[in-house]
Amino acid sequence: MPRRTTSTSSDRNLFVANPQHAREALGHRLRELRQNARLTGYELAEQLGWQQPKVSKIENGRQTPSRDDVLGWTRITGAAEHAPDLIATLTNLETMYAEWRRQLRAGMRGRQESINELEDRTTLIRVFENVFVPGLLQTSEYARSLLEESAEFYEVPDDVEETIQARLRRQEVLYQGRKRFHIVVAEAVLRYRFCPVEDMIAQLDRLMTLSALRNVHFGVIPFDVRPRLSAPHGFWIYDERVVLVETIAAELTLTQPQEIALYGKAFNWLAGSALYGMEARRLITGAADDLASQGS
Repeated sequence: MPRRTTSTSSDRNLFVANPQHAREALGHRLRELRQNARLTGYELAEQLGWQQPKVSKIENGRQTPSRDDVLGWTRITGAAEHAPDLIATLTNLETMYAEWRRQLRAGMRGRQESINELEDRTTLIRVFENVFVPGLLQTSEYARSLLEESAEFYEVPDDVEETIQARLRRQEVLYQGRKRFHIVVAEAVLRYRFCPVEDMIAQLDRLMTLSALRNVHFGVIPFDVRPRLSAPHGFWIYDERVVLVETIAAELTLTQPQEIALYGKAFNWLAGSALYGMEARRLITGAADDLASQGS
């Protein structure tokens, strides 16, 4: 069956959590309150003691309002009952976007340890990756190649060895019977070369071993299957509490129920396109055999 082409970015707006989209949505809600109060932007700005362009910038998502801005806006428009919900939205907007450079300023190990704490509190972890082997399944050599690249790219302190040890400690959760893992990867994950051939073969062998664990449900979406959803990025879902999405510039932390539900639906669609058990292991073995035949 032919592979489906990737959708355009406009098709993915509901799926790709984007802080700018969230800022625009907040501005749209504030504009509705102003219009319902039959106030022009100039009139609202005048009553709040602002320059008129500030109203326009907020409504069009070009400026993030402060908490005081939201309180003043809802007071003037007679919509004070909406203030708590709008402030909650604002708080989520402020926390969902954490710049990698700031997050990694002290090195990469701290982030591994913070994720470890999150995973300790989680019973079901669902993962989709379309590029990398998920961190919980990585060998030390595979992880080293990725972390050395990250340290150089983000120009952060080189604590690669300490970070690898922290990542390996994270993997202890795989052997806690009370936790369940449902992990889905695209076949490309098995074939991208982010490390030397012999290290990649060892990584594939580790996937074979971990995929046989009773509490790990491991699936692969093969190249020749048309997935129900063309996902543009990987993501991690922790129970029904939080979703983490990594981009080049930032990590998004999503906690709104509707966002978590959307990613849950996306995961179910992707998982429905995956092969499991012996079929998944045949794909892993095939990738390893191809690498071995190519040599280094």
